[in-house]
Amino acid sequence: QVQLVESGGGLVQSGGSLRLSCAASRSTFDTYSMAWFRQGPGKERESVAAVSRGGSATYYSDSVKGRFTISRDNAKNTVFLQMNSLKPEDTAVYYCAARRGATNWRIRTNYDYWGQGTQVTVSS
Repeated sequence: QVQLVESGGGLVQSGGSLRLSCAASRSTFDTYSMAWFRQGPGKERESVAAVSRGGSATYYSDSVKGRFTISRDNAKNTVFLQMNSLKPEDTAVYYCAARRGATNWRIRTNYDYWGQGTQVTVSS
């Protein structure tokens, strides 16, 4: 069992920045690929970004590419999402997720563990 706890959400103006963190409970953190998803009001949960076990490979959805950066610190069992140039359409609850398998990072059902989410609100 892996527990994931997100933090760092909040209210920010359009064009601003936030850094989300997700702390994992297990020392085997580096055996999991990690990702961030988000769910906006009235929308389905969508993939945002993912990072490989060692951190060398990263993946982004088209909507955030060039603005968001995912990274991880395996020594601290933590994954981050640096969000710059935020837009009102980025408003959502952001979730981190962990998966063991080398599966399609975009698919929600490929993930084994989820955090409780952190709210990000971008005002115009």
